[in-house]
Amino acid sequence: MSSLMGSARAGAAEVFSRAEALRPRREDWTQGRVGRDLLAGVMVALVALPLALGFGVSSGVGAGAGIVTAIVAGAVAAVFGGSHLQVSGPTGAMTVVLIPIVAAHGTDGVLVVGLLTGVFLLILSVTGAGRAIRFVPVSVVEGFTAGIAIIIALQQLPAVLGVEVHAEKILTLAGDAASAWAADPGWAAPAAGLGVALGILTVARLRPGLPAALLLVGAVTAANAWLNVGLSTIGHIPSGLPAPHVPDVPWGDLDTLMIAAVAVTALGALESLLSATVADAMSVGQRHDPDRELLGQGLANIASPLFGGIPATAAIARTAVNVRAGATSRLAALAHAVLLLGVVLLAARWVGEIPLAALAGVLLATAVQMIRVSSLAALIRSTRGDAATMILTAAATVVLDLVLAVIIGLVVAGFFALQQTARTARLEQTPLDDLDHRDEERDLLDHHIVAYRIDGPLFFAAAHDFLLELAEVSRVRVVILRMSHVTHIDATGAHVLADTIGRLERRGITVLLSGVHPAHARVLTELGVYERLAHERHLFATTPEAITHARLHAARIDHTVSGGRPSAGSAQ
Repeated sequence: MSSLMGSARAGAAEVFSRAEALRPRREDWTQGRVGRDLLAGVMVALVALPLALGFGVSSGVGAGAGIVTAIVAGAVAAVFGGSHLQVSGPTGAMTVVLIPIVAAHGTDGVLVVGLLTGVFLLILSVTGAGRAIRFVPVSVVEGFTAGIAIIIALQQLPAVLGVEVHAEKILTLAGDAASAWAADPGWAAPAAGLGVALGILTVARLRPGLPAALLLVGAVTAANAWLNVGLSTIGHIPSGLPAPHVPDVPWGDLDTLMIAAVAVTALGALESLLSATVADAMSVGQRHDPDRELLGQGLANIASPLFGGIPATAAIARTAVNVRAGATSRLAALAHAVLLLGVVLLAARWVGEIPLAALAGVLLATAVQMIRVSSLAALIRSTRGDAATMILTAAATVVLDLVLAVIIGLVVAGFFALQQTARTARLEQTPLDDLDHRDEERDLLDHHIVAYRIDGPLFFAAAHDFLLELAEVSRVRVVILRMSHVTHIDATGAHVLADTIGRLERRGITVLLSGVHPAHARVLTELGVYERLAHERHLFATTPEAITHARLHAARIDHTVSGGRPSAGSAQ
């Protein structure tokens, strides 16, 4: 009992120590340049305003929820997050996950999912799970991003075409929107949406620093009001932040909401850490703390639903704008949130007049900008495995589910990685050493002795082919397996090795092992490799010792076994 209590205290102390390392620090705010950070905050706010409104509408909760999320989650994540340059808020990827939750459980269901997501992210941050992002291959990331871009674009078809349709599946939604528009075509909404999208893309190439989205949305809004075009608008937006309150929990659906929260947590963690990695690559001398970033996102997702906001994550596009605008500290992200709050307090009435088609155009342009053709082309040209992983991940993202798509991508990438690693494992009949011992080699063959060296990993993806080939050797009395170049052995590799030794021994061929690394001894013992040897001492620390013993066997001379289990550090 005392040992159990001691372990519990040690575990608690470790958790508290980790939590202490995640808290905000004074240097977070003293190493930046205030002027540059405030200007960067203004630029990000100009880009974030139409995006926050658009993602709020697209999620099904409403434009007000989108802007509240950008303000509350953006501020909290800026203060507590692990990146100095990250900007958080509603995103297209998160919106894709939230749509079916809204349809099934309503607004309160989404808010509960947000709170649960925040708690799960806090747990991940304290347990150090943030470092796992480095194991996600770039082919999975690019495929996931491309799939998200396609989904965002398809989601905008109803608003761009000026029709009102609803469907749970994105491909069904796009098809229904096209059918509804074809039955009663109108041209005002498509002109507005496509005009905004093309304008943003054109300005982005000619004048990258210009806030084209805000200017074009403003122009379409003014034209809709003055010319009485009749485009559907956002509608009422609260002129301030709602009072914080705990959402009503639908207890009967809590198990379903928990599953949804796990998916949202996985997506939020993945997107936030990927965005932070992108920010590091775009800047000089900046390195994020992945666990602290998860802490900031967790607190942001707890705070946002209390004010009526939707689950949030870091936004790669807004983060990129922040870096390009010259941000040097987290003050820029905080300034962006404060400026958005000012817009809500002072201009909510005018924001409500923005046409939905114009916001859809902004999101269409965002989807196009998310797809980096050069990166996709490079991956397709690189290796067959990377190309297949990227394409399958993108397809699964569109057709299936975002989290499931990442899992599929990781499985496919793992398969090709194992296949490639397996090809590095070799079984070779090799010289005894780097010197010229041709006469000695020929003498061994004359005595029906052969030495094989196993190079590389001996694991489930690599073991079968060459070890089964080894079992078929003929006209040999003794086989020496040189194990000093084996880098890794798993249970499957040890099992196949034991089976191979058993086959050879049953055919009267003696097997000797030399140079077994001490780290591999346990798995070889547990899987019965040593038991398959004709004698328990047919193990040798060096190959010359094994050769001497092999000569005695081949000549059928009575002898005393002089070998022994290799000791630590004796493998060669």
